[in-house]
Amino acid sequence: MNYELIINSSPSGGIDIALLKNKKLIELHHETENTQYQVGDVFFGTVGKIMPGLNAAFIDVGHEKDAFLHYLDLGPQVQSLVKFVKMLRNDKPTNYLITKEHLESDIQKSGKITQLLKRNQQVLVQVSKEPISNKGPRLSAEISLAGRFLVLIPFDKSISISKKIAKNEERKRLKDAVAGIKPENFGIIIRTNSEGISNEDLQNDLKDLLSKWNGLCSQLVEANPPQKVLGENDRTLTIVRDLVNDEYIGIHLNDKFLHAKIKNYLNDKSPELASIVKLYTGKTPMYEHFGIDKQIKTSFGKEVNFMGGSYLIIEHTEALHVIDVNSGNIANKGENQEENALKVNMEAVEEIARQLRLRDMGGIIVIDLIDLKNASNRKEVYEKLKLAMKSDRAKHKILPMSPFGLIQITRQRVRPEMAVEVMEKCPSCAGTGEIQSSVNIADEIENKLSYLVNNLHLKGITLEVHPFIAAFLTKGMYSPRMKWLFKYKQWIKINASASMHLVQSRFLNQDQEEIQL
Repeated sequence: MNYELIINSSPSGGIDIALLKNKKLIELHHETENTQYQVGDVFFGTVGKIMPGLNAAFIDVGHEKDAFLHYLDLGPQVQSLVKFVKMLRNDKPTNYLITKEHLESDIQKSGKITQLLKRNQQVLVQVSKEPISNKGPRLSAEISLAGRFLVLIPFDKSISISKKIAKNEERKRLKDAVAGIKPENFGIIIRTNSEGISNEDLQNDLKDLLSKWNGLCSQLVEANPPQKVLGENDRTLTIVRDLVNDEYIGIHLNDKFLHAKIKNYLNDKSPELASIVKLYTGKTPMYEHFGIDKQIKTSFGKEVNFMGGSYLIIEHTEALHVIDVNSGNIANKGENQEENALKVNMEAVEEIARQLRLRDMGGIIVIDLIDLKNASNRKEVYEKLKLAMKSDRAKHKILPMSPFGLIQITRQRVRPEMAVEVMEKCPSCAGTGEIQSSVNIADEIENKLSYLVNNLHLKGITLEVHPFIAAFLTKGMYSPRMKWLFKYKQWIKINASASMHLVQSRFLNQDQEEIQL
């Protein structure tokens, strides 16, 4: 597999990030300069309303809507965190290591939030989901600091490792390496990117994470809530940190400052990858040059084509997303209907996995596939979808295909869905799908004509309209134009113009200049 990142900076200050897999667009991100609430940001906030019925609290972190913190998102070690924060602000130490005296017993999963938090209490929280629609951010009190190879979790003691690292020898090597450098009372998650990485690189990554922790603590000493005490890297650097590995053949940028920033970052973290960072200086717009504009236009919208004549219909509702698979003209090819349905479904699930990642669709997704009679075929489609979604970084769960041909998916939603408008409203109907009847259009034209003749006393008037309206006004013995001749005592010239919309009309004077009405 060959991956590429295309990072396009616009003059308005926004940054668009496209991820290509074998030249095909699979992820699209947009970052603005005023993104204040990003997943991973740590805030010192104040408890607002406590909702015992929801077993949750609303926290003021400076957003227009208070952020949501559920009891289950407090984390087992929340009492240790509260005690440590209180100690920091009261004692103002210069050493931010976690000792035994800071540790409290873990909370029970079945507990109540009213036992731990009270109104106006100051708490340290981390954004787990960005603000979506009219909702504020979703929070967690289980703080974690992500690096390129490791994730540092204060007040934990465990070492866990990504399931995607399959080799037992490598898993053991990494665990042993991390166990030798792990600070006391900190937990470590070993990320997928760490596979094959040297002990020295792991140690450097941990050093950076501890530096982040020290920076957070020093900010927290004098912080006045609501205040951000640790900001995630901008999304561009976060994506580079989380994704870029030896499968990437290029990172293309059109901004000199960002180019230098990412090149320096990779020089520091993964020097062997620094050479793939390239500055784009072409005259053609960057997204057009790499064929991304064309892919965006064909990949977003209600209907998405794949495999020749087959297509998906993607509908969004308040409660869930619905994807309908249609075989199109593929159904007419071949003799075996079951084989055709299987072939279309196999291609469809691959495109669906791409669409979910590309649009960053979250929540409940229901897929209506083409019916398959054979249970083994249904299982084959299900396994293909699981394989296609294996590389999806968002947490998800897929249920097997039902006898009705439905597959249900839940997919983690952490930021607003990526929506790109590829359709424009019709200028004639303004998106309603309805326009005036020809008779009403003719009445409107006659009202304007009456004003021009009776009030402005104009002669030699020419009317330009759509050919359909022109035919309605001129055909027949008793056409509207004949009636106008007797009524206004002048012949109205009517020109048919195919460039005009159905409801458009334009009057010209005898010098062929448009009359403004």
